[in-house]
Amino acid sequence: MDIAGAAALVTGGASGLGKATAERLAAAGARVTIVDLPTSTGFEVAGELGGIWAPADVTSPEEIALAVDAASTAGPLRAVVNCAGIAPPAKVLDRDGKPSSLADFERIIRINLVGTFNVIAQAAAYMSRTEPTADGDRGVIVNTASVAAFDGQIGQPAYSASKGGVHAMTLPIARELARYGIRVCTIAPGIMETPMLMGLPQAAQDSLGQQVPHPARLGRPDEYARMVMAIVDNGYLNGETIRLDGAIRMAPR
Repeated sequence: MDIAGAAALVTGGASGLGKATAERLAAAGARVTIVDLPTSTGFEVAGELGGIWAPADVTSPEEIALAVDAASTAGPLRAVVNCAGIAPPAKVLDRDGKPSSLADFERIIRINLVGTFNVIAQAAAYMSRTEPTADGDRGVIVNTASVAAFDGQIGQPAYSASKGGVHAMTLPIARELARYGIRVCTIAPGIMETPMLMGLPQAAQDSLGQQVPHPARLGRPDEYARMVMAIVDNGYLNGETIRLDGAIRMAPR
């Protein structure tokens, strides 16, 4: 799909994978709407890209509906990328052997999984009413899972469950939205250079990178963004979750 002249929306677009994706989409000629929390640097990022700033919580149907409306003012909404998410540890039992907070588990699921579904639903409702391209395409939605969906580590039950849910709903949603000419894919990144990991000491970053078979380093946000662009470009890619991880398979710890 040629994204030039169309609108695109990226959640979590103020930093990390989302920002890199927004930059790639803008470079391809899309008018990008940055969706992130009001406390983020989304306003500045949108300004740098000549895009639109739409502060919103991905778990709010009302706020995301407004963000979709804002994006649609720039042209037909053809690409939506879900990068918003959190990754705090949340074990089953705490250090005293007692059950950990259920609220912590629910919060991770709500932001990562429910938030992703909310954005898909709000965006698809708009996309389904747009004029299709000459190829019959109305748009493409790209979600972000994680390798933790498949080989989650100790301390990641909530995160793994949330990202496993994103993976699991990709195919049924792609099948449902096929009638509208909307494709749905998911990327499952490995250990990436996100703001959280970049805050670790260099020795810790190097150690994590050495766990990757090849290349033995952390993944770069632009590599994620380039995969997004490959999905946008390839009209036959649909209903798939793609691991982007240098062949890593995570150890228990």
